[in-house]
Amino acid sequence: MDLKNFYFKMKLKTNPIIDDTTLRDGIQMPGLAVDPEDAAKIVELLSEAGVERVEIFHYQKPDKKAAKLILGMGLNIRVAGWCRANKEDIDSAVECGFQEVGISHPVSYIHFKAKWPDKTPEQLLEKVVNVVEYAAKTCGLRTFVHGEDSTRADWEFEKKFINAVAEAGAECYRICDTVGIGLSDPKAPLPNGIPAKVKAVKKETKIRSIEIHAHDDFGNAVENTMAAIKAASGVWDTIYASTTFLGIGERAGNAETEKVLMNLYMHYGVKKFEGKTQKLKHIAEFISQATGYVVPPNKAIVGDYGFAHESGIHTHGVLNDPWTYEPYPPELVGNTRRITIGKHSGKSVIKHKIMEITGKTPDSEALTAVVEKVREIYENGRKASLREEEFKAILKELKII
Repeated sequence: MDLKNFYFKMKLKTNPIIDDTTLRDGIQMPGLAVDPEDAAKIVELLSEAGVERVEIFHYQKPDKKAAKLILGMGLNIRVAGWCRANKEDIDSAVECGFQEVGISHPVSYIHFKAKWPDKTPEQLLEKVVNVVEYAAKTCGLRTFVHGEDSTRADWEFEKKFINAVAEAGAECYRICDTVGIGLSDPKAPLPNGIPAKVKAVKKETKIRSIEIHAHDDFGNAVENTMAAIKAASGVWDTIYASTTFLGIGERAGNAETEKVLMNLYMHYGVKKFEGKTQKLKHIAEFISQATGYVVPPNKAIVGDYGFAHESGIHTHGVLNDPWTYEPYPPELVGNTRRITIGKHSGKSVIKHKIMEITGKTPDSEALTAVVEKVREIYENGRKASLREEEFKAILKELKII
């Protein structure tokens, strides 16, 4: 079946740019770390997959070493240093050799009261403006400003904030759905209506471009990222999507780079990802090895079980026509179809597995013996699927191999 029957039919009137923050927000996930050499390799792989911008830390010695390695590779990818709103962070970014920075600062009164109870919003805004001017005008850096907790911010203040940083030299404003309460519904009002925010920023501010950074506390990070991109269509020339590979990050994590990329390519026909999606599974495996993050086997697109089939109905369908239970060929994302033997496996899949291993069609007596042996294993309390070597052991015991 032709993929074009179901995909590539929607179009966007905006240029979506994936701005991967795996090496900033991603590695803030408890228990994760990455060494400089692996960080450089991750950026190289992301570039090969069509990611156009990444942001990274640059405070500790390993971070600075990673930045030097990455910037020295000559990759076709923009690399930004993540900064707090102080001049020392900008100086650190300049020292590392970054050409652009992202300056993060809260925009909600919730954060203001908790972090700076003795300062007024106007005083905080003045501080941010001074740092943005220093980065953009004094140091000549391309400057993004990240509006932390944008989806709980007072719009009148946030609008003033955006216009002030735009005047100070900021190129892009990042809508940060910091606690994941954003709503994708076009009818949802400000402050947490994502489409409404994307359109309001265009209509009521002077900033040149927009970005969405969605957290997954409600499980809606990808949905909200795509909602922002769709809302930008016909409104903004460019929209950046801040994502992390595998969705790693603080608390419940972020929108997954691989999911946003595949949605953009398959559903919206974003051609710049064509021929690059095959890298996705390999990137997931490398990031897992480099950071210590264990990829859930049923993770969409890149999980080991993403194209695994066990139950009789599913395997029978897939063996006759993969389209019955697969949305696209696993090879498209560098994954592999797996036919597993488990509690729900029937004769047809067991027969297929025997043929796969032996290269021969089993006679009915041999097939029945294997089916009965598998059933016996699960009647005795086995829950997990049989590993390849376990199934081969059954075949050896029954003298089939």
